[in-house]
Amino acid sequence: MGKNIISRRRALEIIERFDHAKVLVVGDMMVDQFIWGKVSRISPEAPVPVVQVTSENLLLGGCTNVLNNVFSMGGQVAVSGIVGSDAMGAWLVDTLRKMEIDTAGVIVEKNRPTIVKTRVIAHNQQVVRFDREDRRPAGQGSLRKIIKYIQSIQNDLGAVIISDYNKGVFSEQLVREIRKITAERKILLCIDPKQSDFSLYRGCDLITPNYQETERALGREIEKRDDLIRGGSALIRDFGFRALLVTMGEGGMTLFENGGPITHIPAVAREVFDVTGAGDTVIGVFALCAAAGATFTEAAVLANRAAGIAVGKVGTAPVYRDELKKAL
Repeated sequence: MGKNIISRRRALEIIERFDHAKVLVVGDMMVDQFIWGKVSRISPEAPVPVVQVTSENLLLGGCTNVLNNVFSMGGQVAVSGIVGSDAMGAWLVDTLRKMEIDTAGVIVEKNRPTIVKTRVIAHNQQVVRFDREDRRPAGQGSLRKIIKYIQSIQNDLGAVIISDYNKGVFSEQLVREIRKITAERKILLCIDPKQSDFSLYRGCDLITPNYQETERALGREIEKRDDLIRGGSALIRDFGFRALLVTMGEGGMTLFENGGPITHIPAVAREVFDVTGAGDTVIGVFALCAAAGATFTEAAVLANRAAGIAVGKVGTAPVYRDELKKAL
């Protein structure tokens, strides 16, 4: 568990404080639709499997999957983003209300569909995925409403996560406005990036790119450990982040702290079923830990543990507080 970094007792101390930590998640709200079935034959019409559907379900996706991970850990959570004026948007809002999460920050745009990712899964393998979305930038009216909502709850927040899926909500203006609010209040600002140009995220506290996103930001391949160390150090220096957490799947994570140490956290060895949403788990648990008083290194170790649980589940399934305690 990175025993030299954090003791079990200290980890449990942080987890016990989750109830008093509040995290706001801002970003692209989505519905993850899963269609489950069995395959026993190939279609006579084309060389594709015929999936006999046995069940289907809807789950919180995109930034609402980040929210779900904070919620499942017992943290206080708020959300702001955009849905369409349609059945899937209504399902999202209704689901959040049933969880007793404030929906005042959910903006309905009439000419935009709610983003839906539909995955067809047979025998625990994804057969195909199809997406319904409109990636045009959000309107100025929606942006103003999001900022107004954040201002209305700013005094209660320990951390803000911008979950950028590059589907229209994120913009340079949005991050600039949010940074103003978080800097004044000393609220931790965390970014899950999708843009290759990290200058758009300049001055944020924490950024959590995966290996490929880090390569794109650097404009070169990372072939060995030294490349990662040099590249990560350059990104943190050039863009003024307080911390950079590079996630590398089975390679674990590397945490760079501005003016501080570089810490490698090995992956927790276990069977991997599905990496869907693992990045959402990482940033959600990290931000919650930091809001509960953890250092960046402690938060990274606990986020790594949670990610190890997440990849052992099929689909965008959240990790629960009791599962994290058990894993310690």
